[in-house]
Amino acid sequence: MNKTDRMLAIVIELQRKGVLRAEDLAAKFETSVRTIYRDVQALSEAGVPIAGAPGRGYSLMEGYFLPPVSFTAEEAVALLIGTDFVEMRLDAEYGAKARSSQEKIEAILPENVREETERIRSAIRLLNEKGAKMREKEKETFEQLRRAILRKRKVHFRYSKNLPDSDGTRHSERTVDPYGLVFSQGAWVLVAFCRLRHDIRHFRLSRINELAVLEDSFRVIPGFRFQDHRPVDDRKVTVRILVDHAIVDRVQESDNFYMESLEPGEEGWLATFRVRRVEDLLQWTLGWGAAVRVQGPESLRERVREEIEKMLERY
Repeated sequence: MNKTDRMLAIVIELQRKGVLRAEDLAAKFETSVRTIYRDVQALSEAGVPIAGAPGRGYSLMEGYFLPPVSFTAEEAVALLIGTDFVEMRLDAEYGAKARSSQEKIEAILPENVREETERIRSAIRLLNEKGAKMREKEKETFEQLRRAILRKRKVHFRYSKNLPDSDGTRHSERTVDPYGLVFSQGAWVLVAFCRLRHDIRHFRLSRINELAVLEDSFRVIPGFRFQDHRPVDDRKVTVRILVDHAIVDRVQESDNFYMESLEPGEEGWLATFRVRRVEDLLQWTLGWGAAVRVQGPESLRERVREEIEKMLERY
């Protein structure tokens, strides 16, 4: 952090906290107490009314404030939850920037708006549970890809993908031109021009390993606009499952991504799904036990029978 940014940050901290010692500011900005003394002196010479009380610390004179930005409590909450999301979902560098932004937003809020904002935020949570937060490996991958995209550098990695017709996993080496990152279906996906397939492909960050940023630069293929790009929906298989009345509420709450409709009937509720392959729904179907019945296709019914037979052998 350079001197100008640090001096502004000192004013923001004093505006947020009220009174702070030089030692507190030095720890906050990872610098020496002597540097804080010089920064405070420079601020005073620039006309910022900072008062120093021996044994207590520094504070801004009453009535001084930075040029105001007018936010309602709801607008402030929207921004602060946004910074929470960035901290959870992006890499360490953006996480630090999100926390810094959060502090700046809180600092410029009038006291009454700040109190209302805190009250609203206390009733809203983003959980750091599995699936809600990137693993450290994914954060590192995200950061490397983000930098490669900005520098227009090719990347090379090993990619793991489940095979459609088996329980195995295929590993391949890919060199790609990274165009952008998309948050889709609860996961980050890289949109890139694949040098192996000579076409635009999508790669889940969780399946990328041994990522290396190359020195080779690239140009975006003519006519491609990342902002207009929409992944092709390749879910071609329709699955229909009959759900017992007793569990329909829980099925609705499960919010399965592949489910397209859930309609009531005499024997139960008919759930309709669209998937890439029937295995996408195998574990979900087995998890409900006898409370669901696969109506079609027959290939999924057969896979369910096979799994049940394997379970019987084990038990």
